[in-house]
Amino acid sequence: MDSQYLPMSEAKISVLDWGFLHSDATYDTVHIWGGRFFRLDLHLDRFFAGLEKLRMTIPFDRNGVAEILHNCVALSGHRSSYVEMICTRGASPTFSRDPRDAVNRFMAFAIPYGSVADAEQMQRGLHVAISQTVRIPAASVDPSIKNYHWLDLVRGLFDAYDRNAETALILDTAGNVAEGPGFNVFIVRDGALTTPATGVLPGITRRTVFDLCAEQGIPVTAGEVSVDALRKADEVFITSTAGGIMPVTALDGQPVADGKVGPVTMRLTALYWEKHADPAWSTPVRYP
Repeated sequence: MDSQYLPMSEAKISVLDWGFLHSDATYDTVHIWGGRFFRLDLHLDRFFAGLEKLRMTIPFDRNGVAEILHNCVALSGHRSSYVEMICTRGASPTFSRDPRDAVNRFMAFAIPYGSVADAEQMQRGLHVAISQTVRIPAASVDPSIKNYHWLDLVRGLFDAYDRNAETALILDTAGNVAEGPGFNVFIVRDGALTTPATGVLPGITRRTVFDLCAEQGIPVTAGEVSVDALRKADEVFITSTAGGIMPVTALDGQPVADGKVGPVTMRLTALYWEKHADPAWSTPVRYP
């Protein structure tokens, strides 16, 4: 923060920052596994695209941000880490309500790696509830810009918890499946994969599934996923930087197919983690 490396406990922003007051911010999160960044270039691409779309500027280019992220991880010593880069609108020195007067603020941090699914859930599959909460429409907030507008997702989570589920999927304005709190979703039917195409963040792990399927000759498309199609799927899994590819074995208290983690999910999960050691997909951290 402010060109200084600090312990997380000392990192603070002003209560007048528009990132806090108006959720006016963009961010991206890349992870470290085995001391290597995974697909860092794709995360940087998305972060800088979000800055441009939100008319924000930072005093660093791509190489500068990459260097800061490397330093955060190296100084922390983490070999498995969750690394975030953020730009907020900032605050106006004159308390103006004009966003053009705000001084944009960049920050980054590295913390220990965390997953949407814990070890037990990865083995037996997540139990998910389908919330009737509607995702913020793309016409209002561009979902390709990673943001902190989570009130719809948080409402979905409470719906899930009320029904003894572990996380939630919410719907788009047409009543089809959209995404969940911090993750995309895929269904498998007759060996082919489908993931929702619109109204969702185009996740980097989602992109990675497409790339793995291309390598393996597995059919995959982005399209409409109805609630009925989700319930009738042979397999369901979710994808996130926080956890990778994670199986779903129950929907609204009912098993997905036979209620076990499916073979396509297991195959893609194994390939996903193998790629973390591949120099074409990962970048080593320069530890001191």
